[in-house]
Amino acid sequence: MLDDFLTLTNAGFLASLNFTGYLGGAIFTMFLKDINIKIKYFRIGIVLSIFTTLIMATTTNEISWFISRVLAGFGSGMVLIIGGSIVMEKINYENKTKAMGIHFTGIGIAIVLCELISGYVLKNYSWSDAWMVLSIYAFFASMYVVYILSFDKEVKKNAPKHKITWALFTPYVILLVFAYFTEGVGFVVQGTFLPDIINSLDGLDGYGGLAWLIVGLAGIPSSIIWMRLAHKYGSINIIIVAMIFQIIGILIPTMSSNIYLNLISGALYGSTFIALVALFMNLGGQISAKNPVILMGAFTTFYGIGQVIAPLYSIKLISISGNYNTTLYLTALIVSVGVLALLYSKRIKNS
Repeated sequence: MLDDFLTLTNAGFLASLNFTGYLGGAIFTMFLKDINIKIKYFRIGIVLSIFTTLIMATTTNEISWFISRVLAGFGSGMVLIIGGSIVMEKINYENKTKAMGIHFTGIGIAIVLCELISGYVLKNYSWSDAWMVLSIYAFFASMYVVYILSFDKEVKKNAPKHKITWALFTPYVILLVFAYFTEGVGFVVQGTFLPDIINSLDGLDGYGGLAWLIVGLAGIPSSIIWMRLAHKYGSINIIIVAMIFQIIGILIPTMSSNIYLNLISGALYGSTFIALVALFMNLGGQISAKNPVILMGAFTTFYGIGQVIAPLYSIKLISISGNYNTTLYLTALIVSVGVLALLYSKRIKNS
């Protein structure tokens, strides 16, 4: 799309609008108390995600795209947060940390399948055809998910409801929320621009798609591995290590145009961003106890704020400097501040 007519600035705006919708979805989910209502809006989120993908395939009107990206973000926010909370409540595993690690492998699998599907279509057809095929794929892939994420075939009239309590937001939790905000920044810069970052390096034009495929492949086992480590060594400790690895991956393209190092950069990104979503979501769910959607929603709200801000400062810095280096430096710095916040949160928790 960048090669055809979409400018980098508009790509950044589309990403920011998408994450604005995601932020709205995150806030909305915090106020859903009835499990049956959660299931209802999870299904609505699925429909929005598919419909807005179809819009990208059927029109080149930028206003329609802008609106569709907001709706797509809102839908994906409901799918991720509500879906994760339903799974956490539904599973009967004694060790939910490991089980949620398995659940979040779906993000990596989706990235790999979407890259393979779109890559194949783009070789022979247009980018709009790729969007169309992806919308069809999403429709069929979601059918069983919509069916399975339900507690009963008949909706319960007296479904359990949980009150929202703000007592959860202790200084310790606020630091965790802030750290997840910085991770939202760390996620979105590479999530939005990584293929173009790789393609912009000397001698690496055309390798962006391969790097994105590596992201997905690295992401598939990542949440299982990191969640098992979290069970053994503690969630905060493992989150800190994962964020440090992500910082290294962010900085690699600023230091080298070596193909192997930059593929490692993609692997570090893929193996950390999915795992960090799983780690933070699981931690929020554990702290929230009976109503995991509360902190899951709060975490994702501030994660979403980071996602909205990052593309905007990125396109501004890129337009000034003419490359991605300044953007990547600032992003690495922000994520580093998140690491410091987590280190301080450990001190508060243990004091």
